[in-house]
Amino acid sequence: MKKNLLMAACSLLLFTSLSAQIDPQNIDIVRDPYGVPHIFAKTDAEVAYGLAWAHAEDDFKTIQQGYLAGNAMLSKHLGLKGGAADFVAQLIASESLVEAQYETQISVAYKKVLEGYAAGLNQYAATHPQEVLYDGLFPVTPKMMLRYAQLQLFISSKGDQWVSRVLDNQVNLQLEPEPMKGSNTFAFNSQKTKDGATYLAINTHQPLDGPVSWYEAHLCSEEGTNILGALFAGSPNILIGANENLAWAHTVNQPDKMDVFALEMHPKEKYKYRVDDQYYTLEQHKAEITLKLLGISIRVKKKFFSSIYGPTLKNKYGYYALRTPALFEIRALEQWWRMNKARNFTEFYKALKMKALPGYNIGYADRNDTIFYISNGLIPKRADGYDWENVVPGNTHKTLWTTTYDIESLPQVLQPKSGYVYNANHTPFRSSSEQDNPDQRLFNPNMGFETYDNNRSTRLKNLIDEYDWLDYKDFKRIKYDRQFPEPLQYSFMNINALFDLDAQSYPELRSLIHSIQQWDRKADANSYGAGAFAILYYELFKYFNDLPAPKIFPKHTLLMALRDTKAYMLKHFKTTEVTLGTFQKLVRGQKEYPIFGLPDVITAMAAVPYKNGKRQVVSGESYIELVKFSPDGPEIESVISYGSSDHPDSPHFNDQMELYKDFKTKKMTLNKEEVYNTAQKIYHPK
Repeated sequence: MKKNLLMAACSLLLFTSLSAQIDPQNIDIVRDPYGVPHIFAKTDAEVAYGLAWAHAEDDFKTIQQGYLAGNAMLSKHLGLKGGAADFVAQLIASESLVEAQYETQISVAYKKVLEGYAAGLNQYAATHPQEVLYDGLFPVTPKMMLRYAQLQLFISSKGDQWVSRVLDNQVNLQLEPEPMKGSNTFAFNSQKTKDGATYLAINTHQPLDGPVSWYEAHLCSEEGTNILGALFAGSPNILIGANENLAWAHTVNQPDKMDVFALEMHPKEKYKYRVDDQYYTLEQHKAEITLKLLGISIRVKKKFFSSIYGPTLKNKYGYYALRTPALFEIRALEQWWRMNKARNFTEFYKALKMKALPGYNIGYADRNDTIFYISNGLIPKRADGYDWENVVPGNTHKTLWTTTYDIESLPQVLQPKSGYVYNANHTPFRSSSEQDNPDQRLFNPNMGFETYDNNRSTRLKNLIDEYDWLDYKDFKRIKYDRQFPEPLQYSFMNINALFDLDAQSYPELRSLIHSIQQWDRKADANSYGAGAFAILYYELFKYFNDLPAPKIFPKHTLLMALRDTKAYMLKHFKTTEVTLGTFQKLVRGQKEYPIFGLPDVITAMAAVPYKNGKRQVVSGESYIELVKFSPDGPEIESVISYGSSDHPDSPHFNDQMELYKDFKTKKMTLNKEEVYNTAQKIYHPK
């Protein structure tokens, strides 16, 4: 006990000393009219300190929740609700990985950034103790920050889904396709633009709130950083955005990054497993989770294992090991930081060659008229002859991959003759014109790249092909398009039989079927066809899990869902004529607006039950940043779904909602003088 207290005291002393090395008086937090923080300081470490302070002012709670999850402390705050995150954080052994790699793998320069952010966050906690969720979290250290990043990247590699499947005894089937929430990015260079400028759309589809919702910031130091973009709670640097020379966007990609291995156990000796002609012994571990009952904290321990393949779990069928490159890499945040500081494509590509990001498509544009797309990721080099989409044998070194493909070996397009690149979470083999696309035949099928299109990708391509040349107005028209293509082409289900129904054969459903079939496919808030389709869409999921893959809805199931839709309309709205905006709302605080969008249109929206039969959008169009590179530098406009603050009493809690719902943006700038001249507030971290 005394030893723990001494260690805590030493740790606190260390970070008090570190905080003292950064003088907050040298850091300016400049809030613009929408409350977006622009952080100015001499060094990147000081900027990171200022970012931590500003973000904590706006959403300290979410930052803490992320770090609690990443450091297996969330159950100590939430009890059972935090148990799953705490278990996964311990299962992936991030603490030991970070401890082993931190000194050698993280550069001295980036350590200063991590230390600066940690110091700013700890100082905020020290001066706002009433906002601290769990005392044991502080002081936050750089290593704790990296543990949380690794948890997020493990989850983004579908690690959490496979953990659940193993524990639920469902390992014999591959993961089923999911409803696509997705993101978009597209770029045009002077081969396609009328004014010779270069355009990039950063159009992410993320939750509108929570740990993976976006926070907008502008970071500027005298060490070569000047970038405007967005980040997640707890990130010490920008993850998507634009600097003076270049810009990039991410969309989620789905190459095969996660493998599950069935171990062959010894017939008699417990915890022994065979690999080729040798037996190994499973290492035993116990994850500790805190439950809260009647105000009393109870520690519960859950056993798990590790094998040479990776973290290992037991279920009623046997022992299964998980392996993904995210389990072996801690430099992702540093790679993003180096992407922030790149001055041209050569430097940006050099940052990608760090091979620290386990996934994500990248759409890129710069002031030199360069455009680029890559399906980025850490893809294992797997042995041929195995079904890598499903569980593979864990009894041979042949399946124990140890290396990943180089960046140069991934699907990518640089400076296409067509003058454009695009991605909407679909196949990387259709990312430009036919003549410029990566050749699928050149990539090993074991890499598991997507081969499908979806409604957004089809619609994007159709819109782009309408123009031989386009201007910035056309670019924005494409970005804000709300129409489905013909025919509908969901990547996770097929409902095309809906449009072949003979409405006359079903008198009680005739008007509803006509409303959907005659709909112009536009997800506008004032559309009755979009309203009927939206309600039907959510009713279909009552039947989704009962359908075998590939989830083709037969006529009789569609008719049942249509009857459910009619009943829903009459119950909640007393009519079968319901606009999308009547059914679907954008809500925050006292504001409630009819809102556009449906899953898998370019302006995508996904919603959850709200009240009185209505739904509230919770993910989809989130942070939007549109960038135009001209000889005068980048012209930037952006918008976020709610506002810059998570505090209901802040004027910036929901002050961007009107812009957002009306397809408008706010002008942003990297120019320091202009930022100061239009500032709402200028201050130092206290």
